[in-house]
Amino acid sequence: MAEKVAENESDMTTKLEQFNLETVHHNLSIPELVEHVIRRKEGTLGPAGTVMVTTGIHTGRSPKDKFVVEQPPSQDDIWWGSVNQPMSQAHFDGLYHKLKSHFDGAEAYVLDAAAAADPAYQLPIRVITSGAWHSLFSHHIFRRLTESERKDHQPQFTIIQSAQVKAEPDKDGTHSGAFIVLNFERRMAIIGGTLYAGEIKKTIFTVLNYLLPKQGVMTMHCSANRGDDGDVALFFGLSGTGKTTLSSDLERGLIGDDEHAWGDKGVFNIEGGCYAKMIRLQESAEPVIWHAAHSFGAVLENVVFDPKTRDIDFEDDSLTENTRGAYPIECVTNYVPGGMGGHPRNIFFLAADAFGVLPPISKLDPDQAMYYFLSGYTAKLAGTEKGIGSEPQATFSTCFAAPFLPLRPSVYAQLLKEKIKQHGTNVWLLNTGWTGGPYGVGHRIALEHTRAMVRAALRGRLESYAFHADPIFGLSVPEACPEIPTEVLDPRSTWDDPEAYDIQAKDLAALFRDNFERYADQVSDSVRQAGPVL
Repeated sequence: MAEKVAENESDMTTKLEQFNLETVHHNLSIPELVEHVIRRKEGTLGPAGTVMVTTGIHTGRSPKDKFVVEQPPSQDDIWWGSVNQPMSQAHFDGLYHKLKSHFDGAEAYVLDAAAAADPAYQLPIRVITSGAWHSLFSHHIFRRLTESERKDHQPQFTIIQSAQVKAEPDKDGTHSGAFIVLNFERRMAIIGGTLYAGEIKKTIFTVLNYLLPKQGVMTMHCSANRGDDGDVALFFGLSGTGKTTLSSDLERGLIGDDEHAWGDKGVFNIEGGCYAKMIRLQESAEPVIWHAAHSFGAVLENVVFDPKTRDIDFEDDSLTENTRGAYPIECVTNYVPGGMGGHPRNIFFLAADAFGVLPPISKLDPDQAMYYFLSGYTAKLAGTEKGIGSEPQATFSTCFAAPFLPLRPSVYAQLLKEKIKQHGTNVWLLNTGWTGGPYGVGHRIALEHTRAMVRAALRGRLESYAFHADPIFGLSVPEACPEIPTEVLDPRSTWDDPEAYDIQAKDLAALFRDNFERYADQVSDSVRQAGPVL
């Protein structure tokens, strides 16, 4: 129910009271939010009550528009650069007052929620938006509170978002009309000029990537699932590499699909929902995601559909390759209640190798694990970020999460090294990209093959086979794998021209070596030498 904002309303933070709001819609239910979206014409009702929305020119994150306020004491900790661009307090104040003016005399949607499943590390948050569908999205993504928890809710971080508020670059110190600004001292983030809801999600992830490592907790851009015997597996990788797809296994319980942390008791989900890619979604290949995407209230972002029949065309990428679906994790039939698991037995680093030269699966020793974790190699797929063209671009994103790391990479790498060593975790490098040639010549590795390799690793079946060292990358590659043709495991044998493979492999190896120079003075000799050999 909508309610008037009164001066003495005890459950409103100072941040909200500073706005002269006419009406606030506070903690609406999913049905209420769906009604508001349709009534306000923010979106269209799709099949089974899904909410179909579009985001205009911003169909992915805008990393060049993300800033961190530069002020003590956080400024000494921040990994400044292209990822964390500094903004002055004065420019932040100017943008904040623009948002304040926009909300004056208007209505707002307020969601009280939390991030992090482990109560010992949970962050109470508040999300204030000018539109209903962004509040519905946030309701799905973050951890929902009980009625009693809401009464005692004291937000420790607040996000204020309105796509209608645009920056003026010359005046506001931005690069465009869009802005995503984090202020750690004021425990606030402001977002404007973009409808893309992923900015809200990744802002809170960035916040926890700042707060939790200071408590000895490893934050991770990964999905996680759990087997019947309690064994936990982690899947690291950037958007489009298969984290959600591979972790959504009906034979295992889903802890979460994207953001986790690893504390003293084990792994726990940061979120309360999923934000899965929808492009080319097929029920036969990904039944868990398919059914969740068709649940009532699920938000489908930039997914094309017939306005008359409401039939969805998941193959259509005319708006973007980065079509998305947001839904509560409870929509996943095999989710793990509580969002917590033990210490991981297996970790998979996913790399969508656009060069087509990495083995589809290989085992890493501890030094190699640190090398490839810091390297964070993959290919950015079209549409996952503004500015990416039609072809994938090879990239190195440290810790598989560079856009979301406010602290220096060595902080996260050292935490992972300590936890792998302490718990004896197996680490695998999984190529979910191309084979038989580079992008445009070869083809994407078959999903059923990738899943078979993951199953074999999880069940310990690969250990019964001999391994050989890749001559260029030094990776330990199994000689065989159940359900997989032997030649698939050797990428060189899948190319029509083996000599062309050698040239391409050496080119990629050189890229690895050049990229790792930035970490050379932060790691041991054994880690520096764990990369490709030229």
